[in-house]
Amino acid sequence: MKKVIFAAALLFFCTGLSAQEIGIRFGDSYGNNIAIDGVIPVNDKRIHADVTFGSNVGVDVLYDFAVAPIFRSPDLRYYAGVGLSTLFASEFKLGVAGEVGVEYSFPRSPVSISLDYRPSIIVVEKMDFFYGNFGLNVRYRFKGN
Repeated sequence: MKKVIFAAALLFFCTGLSAQEIGIRFGDSYGNNIAIDGVIPVNDKRIHADVTFGSNVGVDVLYDFAVAPIFRSPDLRYYAGVGLSTLFASEFKLGVAGEVGVEYSFPRSPVSISLDYRPSIIVVEKMDFFYGNFGLNVRYRFKGN
């Protein structure tokens, strides 16, 4: 189990080194309740990754294909995407997750907050559907983002 945790942390920190936003996510994700969260912009899209902790360790990597302002405000945006979701527990689980959320970036501060909903379908080990994955993200935005 220590090797799995180390590998997941290493994976996240390697991608997190170039992240433009990094923070924490509070909310239910396969029974885990806290995550290290990172966002990497890719043109006008982005990659949203996190490593969840709690009773197990999980890794989600999502491609947010829709990121756009709400009400013409550059500080308030919605986002939607899909990607892979894994859980390292007594049984390994691999699936596909979707994501929709709303994000607010404070204009005079390097902090952003967001609320998201992330349902997922597990396809490896045992077919399952998780529908209650709501989360609150608090992230630090690095300069230039």
